[in-house]
Amino acid sequence: MDKVLSDAIKYLEYLQQRVKMLEEQAANQTQESVAAVEKPQTTVADKEPADRNSGRSSEQRLPEIEARFCNNNIRLKIQCEKVKGVVVKILDEVEKLNLGVVSASVAPFGSSASTFPLLPRLLRSETLNSEK
Repeated sequence: MDKVLSDAIKYLEYLQQRVKMLEEQAANQTQESVAAVEKPQTTVADKEPADRNSGRSSEQRLPEIEARFCNNNIRLKIQCEKVKGVVVKILDEVEKLNLGVVSASVAPFGSSASTFPLLPRLLRSETLNSEK
């Protein structure tokens, strides 16, 4: 019986040390920051007054963009109207920022919007400026 109690006490001491070590590691990790831009009421009109095929107005809502930064990693989530070629335009804009896309996926959301989670990486060895 004494052996069981002494083993249990040793194990509890080990667990306490492990918890303390993990708490110190968690405190040292960089906190994740989030930047979100939402403009649901603003619209942008194209040069043409109406879509010839559907008769609808060509006004579009501006995309909702959420950026998450953790260490030197970025995760972008973009929600916008379904428009032909929008994925290509988004990827081109990401590349203009000297970022290469590691992973991207497109999923419909409702009848008129799509979401684009992107995982871009710096192409050059530059530090990421979160103000951009």
